[in-house]
Amino acid sequence: MIDHLAAFGPFFAVVQHQDSPTSPWRPMSELTADAAVLAARVRKVRSALMGNGEPEIRVAASVAHLGLVARLIAPMIGAAALGEAVSWSVADLAWQDQLGGPYPLSVAVAPTGGVPAVEAITEAFEPFGVSPKVLWGNVGSAANSAAQQIGRARPDLAETARQAADRVLADPRVDGGVLRSGAAFRRNSCCLIYQLAGDREACCGDCVLTAPGSGRTPA
Repeated sequence: MIDHLAAFGPFFAVVQHQDSPTSPWRPMSELTADAAVLAARVRKVRSALMGNGEPEIRVAASVAHLGLVARLIAPMIGAAALGEAVSWSVADLAWQDQLGGPYPLSVAVAPTGGVPAVEAITEAFEPFGVSPKVLWGNVGSAANSAAQQIGRARPDLAETARQAADRVLADPRVDGGVLRSGAAFRRNSCCLIYQLAGDREACCGDCVLTAPGSGRTPA
């Protein structure tokens, strides 16, 4: 059934591996075990954003984090909507360090379990000066976006996908655990990407800064 995830869109597609990943695959655990690997990813993202000026490192880090976790959360929500049991532990995942779209992602056929990848990677980003509120807001935004995309692709799975997203949103680290998935979802933080344009008109649709009359400063 995991092969069916790609029908939801490219961010949902995954493959499977039997043994330890080999080139070009890399263990996703390197992002949490080796600070240099994560820093290199942030620098890579920052370089890709340079056409919009020279972004602060925390802006590049937030964008890098959102890209990583959105790619993880999409198939996680998709698998839950399909009723498929898959391990999303950081120890059970492999990836390819690519930009310009959803990076290749592989899950272990025989999972070992452990810390969820989204949690481990999110915590690893804190040294870049991005507040936990922003990082966990990215997680919530990615969960809601995944559920909405599944609902558009498969209306019969919309409710199941929404429930899966709500389990992510119920985590108190995600904006207090009070938000729920849906078309009207709005996070209580900002991913900071609007700073690349220096204009709030560039905010994402679910950003706190797009709320009517909002004069708030993002965390």
